[in-house]
Amino acid sequence: MTKTVLITGGTKGIGKVTALQFAEKKYQIVVNYRSDEKQAEQFASKLSLVSGKECKIIKADISTEKGCESLVSKIKEHQLHIDILIHNAGPYISDRKKMTEYSFNEWSTMINGNLNAVFHLSKAFIPHMREQKWGRIITYGFDRAETAPGWMYRSAFAAAKSGLVSLTKTISMEEAENGITANMVCPGDITGEWKEKVIESAQESDDHQNPVGRPGTGEDLARMISFLCDDHSDFVTGAVIPVTGGKDVLGKVFRDTVR
Repeated sequence: MTKTVLITGGTKGIGKVTALQFAEKKYQIVVNYRSDEKQAEQFASKLSLVSGKECKIIKADISTEKGCESLVSKIKEHQLHIDILIHNAGPYISDRKKMTEYSFNEWSTMINGNLNAVFHLSKAFIPHMREQKWGRIITYGFDRAETAPGWMYRSAFAAAKSGLVSLTKTISMEEAENGITANMVCPGDITGEWKEKVIESAQESDDHQNPVGRPGTGEDLARMISFLCDDHSDFVTGAVIPVTGGKDVLGKVFRDTVR
């Protein structure tokens, strides 16, 4: 039976490459997006062509409870059941701000989009996974998220993702008896155009900022996620997996901050 995968924020960046990875494996794809409907429609057509199955695109802002409810409702309207839930979307504020400089709205958006959305969507789709005794949930973190480090100028994002580590591990424990796994992947410095590039192009690059001697790509994350969602990966659950090319990402941030 064909499995259905939902990828939030899946029309660009790492989510886009991940969607293509699953399309190539002939999964039924549901892609959530927040804006740029034309781009989403074009990408959905490509996914449908690659997978041989009609890709569904659903507009919803999952950084709000209402947006999460809308996404779930529309999926039900399409009479789809989600077998694999990939929490790719997550707001991030690039401005360097101390905790006291965040507005209440900024703080709420960061916590809701990176933590509460995982609660809302997982709560909605886990019951079906339980019924079939199979499911996969993937969340995103950051380097060293499992140690709950302080992260100067990133208090809201760090707080949400550190909380998400615990939530991911808790889901893995609570749902293990139901054949559901929950794991977190933690990207390294995968920035700009590299988010949508493949490994082969990175291997041809002369960028040696990572110990492995090349930049990270969206495909690096997509391949890890694909592995975690495989039928035979059921023994891997509750894991927090760095995909960093061996680079101490957060350590570099700390050193740059104090200079």
